[in-house]
Amino acid sequence: MPRGDNWSRVEVEACVASYLTMLALELNGQRYNKTEYAEALMRNLDDRSRGSVEFKHCNVSAVLLDLGYPNINGYKPRFNYQHELVDVVESQLAGNLVIDAAAQAAVERPAIEISVSESHVVWVPVPKPSKVRETAAEYSPNFLPIRRDYLAREARNRSLGRAGELFVLELESRRLHAEGKKALSERVEHVAASQGDGLGYDILSFESNGRERLIEVKTTAFGELTPFYVSRNEIARSNADPEKYRLYRLFDFREKPRVFQLPGSIEAHCKLDPVTYLARFSG
Repeated sequence: MPRGDNWSRVEVEACVASYLTMLALELNGQRYNKTEYAEALMRNLDDRSRGSVEFKHCNVSAVLLDLGYPNINGYKPRFNYQHELVDVVESQLAGNLVIDAAAQAAVERPAIEISVSESHVVWVPVPKPSKVRETAAEYSPNFLPIRRDYLAREARNRSLGRAGELFVLELESRRLHAEGKKALSERVEHVAASQGDGLGYDILSFESNGRERLIEVKTTAFGELTPFYVSRNEIARSNADPEKYRLYRLFDFREKPRVFQLPGSIEAHCKLDPVTYLARFSG
């Protein structure tokens, strides 16, 4: 008979080990079969269903994102994980040179400009919240010795950021041209390059009626739910010009670039966690 929802420590360890092996392969660009890994894992578990295994993998994705690691694309993070899962993930990441090397190479890999493809759909809807009710995790990681902040490193990858901005520049020019606004399409400007990055947005584009569209581009090589970093200036600009402001989230950039947009104030769409403060000596 199947057991209840409580996973044993041995089961959790087996699940995390299988996940991290797949993650290393994915980060290295090596092909693997998720079904084969799931079936092999299930043989070492106490009569767990495929759905139960997939849900646990989604929990692992959430823990990894909280630790600043990328997650496996396709295992969408579910944040209702328990303390024991955090302990196991931390334990298996500690000293894991394979994961560290693969993650560092993945986030620091240079990117080059690519053209907008007409062979696949680029625009996708904004990701919907999970239909599964999720309760807050009983443990919120704050002081984690194995935290690597690989997602922050990817955000500092200037070649990836620039390639994403140029992709959106072309995307916007094509949009306006397709709408019969050739003159406007020729005025789309990469202001982050021409004027500097202090404006709070990267691309100056336009609506079909000529109104300005201020676009901030956030690019990742990972999945659609990967957290991203925004500056205080970007938040302020989105609050000052919400009717003009758009955040374009460009994801899976290296494999199959897709994008969704968040119009208006960034704070209206995202939970913001302060991760850095400017400290001034107060005497």
